[in-house]
Amino acid sequence: MLMWWDPMYFVFIAPALVLMFWAQGRVRSAYARGMKIDAKLSGAAAARYILDQEGCQDVGIEETHGMLSDHYDPRQRVLRLSHDIFHSRSATAVGIAAHEAGHALQHAHNYAPLVVRNVAVPAARFGPWAAVALVILGVVMGRPELLVIGLCCYGALVVFQIINLPVEFDASNRAKRILTEYQIVDQEGAVAVRKVLNAAGWTYVAATLQSLLTLLYYAYILFGGGGDD
Repeated sequence: MLMWWDPMYFVFIAPALVLMFWAQGRVRSAYARGMKIDAKLSGAAAARYILDQEGCQDVGIEETHGMLSDHYDPRQRVLRLSHDIFHSRSATAVGIAAHEAGHALQHAHNYAPLVVRNVAVPAARFGPWAAVALVILGVVMGRPELLVIGLCCYGALVVFQIINLPVEFDASNRAKRILTEYQIVDQEGAVAVRKVLNAAGWTYVAATLQSLLTLLYYAYILFGGGGDD
């Protein structure tokens, strides 16, 4: 039974979908409001200032394509900021840029959850694909042990996302503190930054919840009432 054709799957993940839709609505609203509140620096300039002040002069900053495609690449030691975040002098821009700079600071200081997350990236990337392959093989070959191994492989994604939550929350907390400490935003800007980053944090919670509920769905199919369909 494939989950996309099984109504029970959507019953399992319904709480995560509701939370995701709510979180995405909050992100869009906070993002738009924060773009209207001025900051002293552009997103790129704020990130550069923070990195320099924190002793990370060797971390580069590049402009990248796509909306909300901002990220820190630990292999290249580069912050990549989307066009609006790179150029805009707004609370939203400096908040998101400072969040990504927070990941660079975590990397520089060997923040333990980030170290563990980076180690777990391959398992999270290939675990779901391996899970699908093993489940199909298990069904075709009649080998239930392959189904169990596939379930464990999908569990790697869940573990990764759980580990990722403190990494993201810590980066946001660093951003809020640093932006206020360095007076890059005023009180109104600090409120806007907090709303943007808190809303983004809920999307990570929703994604983690969806993965966890999907894992429970697979367990239900294999060991519960869906195994004979």
